[in-house]
Amino acid sequence: MARSAAGNLGVAAYMLAFALFALPSVGLALSRNTLVLETASGAHRFNIEVATTDGERALGLMYRRSLPDDGGMLFLYDRPQPAAMWMRNTIISLDMVFIDATGRVHRIESSTEPFSTTPIPSDGDVVGVLELNAGKAAAIGLKSGDRVVYPGLAEKGWE
Repeated sequence: MARSAAGNLGVAAYMLAFALFALPSVGLALSRNTLVLETASGAHRFNIEVATTDGERALGLMYRRSLPDDGGMLFLYDRPQPAAMWMRNTIISLDMVFIDATGRVHRIESSTEPFSTTPIPSDGDVVGVLELNAGKAAAIGLKSGDRVVYPGLAEKGWE
């Protein structure tokens, strides 16, 4: 009997470990939407996942092995505030685009270091952070002051 219970416990532990490992790679059931970055080179459309809860923001893009070329993740906050991001358990290098309350790019942190726990500050109040593949911001010519078009930003009435 003890052997059977231990065997069942082992199977349960294996299933839990598999679920925990598989979940982050697939991602939570985040809402998906389209976001546009308006730059001097034109409008660039991205298919994004949107993280609005503490749990979604805490997981972010951790454990992902890739991100589509036109993909990204938008972290939205309830009010303008200083934000700090990190790369803990994040395998891929990212560009972090900090977005101010007017829906403009406040600052860009390019090609972040995977797995780093060093905080990456917004250097001011922001309402969102957009994570893209490393090098994407430079590739499209994104710079501070460029417009971020996303319904969730305008709905807050911060402008």
